[in-house]
Amino acid sequence: MNGNKQQVRVWCDGCYDMVHFGHANSLRQAKAMGDYLVVGVHNDEEITKHKGPPVFTEEERYKMVRGIKWVDEVIEGAPYVTTLETLDKYDCQFCVHGDDITTTADGVDTYHIVKAAGRYKECQRTQGVSTTDLVGRMLLMTRGHQQRGDSEYKVERSRTESMSEDSAARSPWTGVSQFLPTTQKIIQFSEGKEPKPGDKIVYVAGAFDLFHVGHLDFLEKARAQGDYLIVGLHTDPVVNQYKGANYPIMNLHERVLSVLACRYVSEVVIGAPYSVSKDMMDHFKVDLVVHGATPVATDVDGEDGDPYEEPKRRNKFMVIDSGSTMTTELLVQRIISNRLSFVERNKKKEAKEANLWKAMTTEDQEK
Repeated sequence: MNGNKQQVRVWCDGCYDMVHFGHANSLRQAKAMGDYLVVGVHNDEEITKHKGPPVFTEEERYKMVRGIKWVDEVIEGAPYVTTLETLDKYDCQFCVHGDDITTTADGVDTYHIVKAAGRYKECQRTQGVSTTDLVGRMLLMTRGHQQRGDSEYKVERSRTESMSEDSAARSPWTGVSQFLPTTQKIIQFSEGKEPKPGDKIVYVAGAFDLFHVGHLDFLEKARAQGDYLIVGLHTDPVVNQYKGANYPIMNLHERVLSVLACRYVSEVVIGAPYSVSKDMMDHFKVDLVVHGATPVATDVDGEDGDPYEEPKRRNKFMVIDSGSTMTTELLVQRIISNRLSFVERNKKKEAKEANLWKAMTTEDQEK
């Protein structure tokens, strides 16, 4: 090995609004192209000007991107159009973006400068998820994305519904798509590390729907209680039983990938039982079970018992206040209250994408 090998620094940028596993997957792919990943995040003013109002504030978005385990450094207030000066300023050899199209308010490709200079690489966009898709599920109150019945624990294949039920969703990027949550994708997101002898193992469980800053703050504090953090994720029917309405907004495997992308998480239990049992604690050698400051519902299995009775009996239970006021319900309310703005934003986005797609098609035909 040559010890003088130059470190390959990679640049990514974007809005990273409602950070989900699609964003995380693009950053995972970008990091694999180099050694050090620098991520520029646009501020609220720039996003509103070019795209429409973001769901999360810039401070929330900066924090969420820092919480993704493949990110080495975050640049706040990055310019909307990526320039060579930006790449040079942060010593990045090239820029990476997904194979979808991002445009300015004037319909200009935001990566045209770095593309022309040969300092642009593309990664595969994660099919089946987008911020537009998730907003659509909330506004339309759909449940088609949830995994139920025989598919409750299914890993091999799962369809995610998008805004295809809405006549506005017609473009190649904002329209319906298929997402196949295979075991391979889960392995790619997983740390793949076993706890070391003597490690203190912490366990938390919940829905972790629409992974947000409240979840991030809670998991950071939970991880600080030990060395190895296991997150148990409840199945869609179980979450729906205690949350009601059309929750969860993200199905089980979308939630699995979103949680696995968090830098504080060591392992995930897919379809964890609601009650933390003796067998579960013994199997995973759990030293501490942590719950947030939110009220604990009685056992969803029809029992009136405390789902944390066993860890409490062992004196291995702790309540942690994340310090964040954000909840999934508040996030949904934030979106619903700004419904017209987000609908208008999606219409503009689709129109710009369609125009650019038409221009690219025409250019290819003329060659």
